[in-house]
Amino acid sequence: MMNSDKGMIRYTVKRSDRRTKTIEVRTDGTVLVRVPRRCTDRQAAEFVRQNEAWIRKQLARRASEAEKADQDGLLTPEEIDALAEQALRVIPERVAYYAPLVGVTYGRITIRNQKTRWGSCSAKGNLNFNCLLMLTPPEVIDSVVVHELCHRKEMNHSKRFYEEVLRVYPDYPRWNRWLKENGGAILRRMTG
Repeated sequence: MMNSDKGMIRYTVKRSDRRTKTIEVRTDGTVLVRVPRRCTDRQAAEFVRQNEAWIRKQLARRASEAEKADQDGLLTPEEIDALAEQALRVIPERVAYYAPLVGVTYGRITIRNQKTRWGSCSAKGNLNFNCLLMLTPPEVIDSVVVHELCHRKEMNHSKRFYEEVLRVYPDYPRWNRWLKENGGAILRRMTG
């Protein structure tokens, strides 16, 4: 934990075999600090202090997302089912459109109702998408589809990966930013 005149930032430190330090402000407002095993508590606290302004900005954003989600209300199981049915009609069509543009094939497409992820791509080429994408603009759906299809070429988030994403979908930065700014409030509407 870290004290300051603006109040205390509570955080959890997780040590692992890594070389870098990172801070994650989760959708539930908790702060996770990932550090190398050799990092001391004092070093971790200093890292948090150095990033205090950014952490506070993210915490404020998470609080705003929670407020918006409360206003919009939790989705009922019936609403989630309807979103999943809509996604089963829309997303495979978008995948079929973009796959040749990316120059890849793909396996099975699965629609899920997830609290943290918008999409994923397995090593076998199976694609998973969150049904809550149906609550976003069509351009966001396309940006997530292209992102996951590009993982068929690059299973990472390297410079080459993003070059491929931008080649196929030049507006990706705009819609990825929209998702970062608005997606948290949408994810918070998931029940269960």
